Amino acid sequence: MIPSPRLLPVTIVGMAGLLALKAARLAQIAMVMGVGATVAPAAHAAEPPAPPVAATAKPAAQPSPAPPPVPAPSSAPEAAAKGAPPAQVSGSEMAVLQELRQRRQDLDDRTREIEARGSVLAAAEAKLDTRVAELQTLQHALEALEAARQKNDDANWQGLVKVYEAMKPRDAAAIFNDLDAPVLLQVADRMKAAKAAPVLAAMQPDRARMLTSKLAQLRAERNTPPGG
Repeated sequence: MIPSPRLLPVTIVGMAGLLALKAARLAQIAMVMGVGATVAPAAHAAEPPAPPVAATAKPAAQPSPAPPPVPAPSSAPEAAAKGAPPAQVSGSEMAVLQELRQRRQDLDDRTREIEARGSVLAAAEAKLDTRVAELQTLQHALEALEAARQKNDDANWQGLVKVYEAMKPRDAAAIFNDLDAPVLLQVADRMKAAKAAPVLAAMQPDRARMLTSKLAQLRAERNTPPGG
């Protein structure tokens, strides 16, 4: 008769096998968990840590603060642009500013008046210069006409003088006694001295004296400079 195995050793062997199986399973699980643990920190390092919910959450019950009131645009620049004094100017300063403004206005008016007078004077001066130029041109023309007239007169008188110089002294003296004084003076003044002396000697004494006096006066006036 074969003796039956004991129950206790069989049980111990079974439990040891179970433990070995569980140990192998736990080792596999540990290996899987180890790989996941190395991958998870790298993923978390790539992403920034999320802030705590309690710190980032905004309270829903608090109302948003009201914006500060916008100040109304001041009219000081506009008033300064228009020349109005600021509100903090005192009464004496206001009076000084008004006086200065009035003086400035007076100076501007005076400047415009002076400029207007200057324009009028400039126009009058230009007109006067034009008139002076016209008068000078007219004067030159008159002087030329006078010179031409005197030349013609001298030519006419010289022709008459030659006639009396060619006459006999007694015949010329007889005519000179009855000639008008202006004509006699012009003819005798242009005659040569050698031709005039015999004629004067043959003339009436009173006519000869009158002619001599007139000739002396005429030649004295001719030799006297203008304004002398």
